[in-house]
Amino acid sequence: MAYQQRCIACKKNFVLITFYTQRPVCVSCDMKDISDPIESPKWKKFFNIDPALYEKSSFLRSIKRNYLRQGALTQKQKDTFLKVVKEGAQPRKKENMKE
Repeated sequence: MAYQQRCIACKKNFVLITFYTQRPVCVSCDMKDISDPIESPKWKKFFNIDPALYEKSSFLRSIKRNYLRQGALTQKQKDTFLKVVKEGAQPRKKENMKE
């Protein structure tokens, strides 16, 4: 079951909620949340990807938010982040469509 709920940050935009523990925050508020500057040159380069990918993927936003809160990522988080960025940067292939 899915329903819409107002964003808890701006109270203007609606967010599609698909699971009861999901945090209702719209993409624009989420992007403001992860826009804090990163000091480390290594991590700055790591997170320097197209902003459209961040807007498209809540997973990428959550990984960056985790880094900003904790200051580090696990190896699994790094590997998965890079995998999702690589898949997101490629155009989608058209699958065999049945007529």
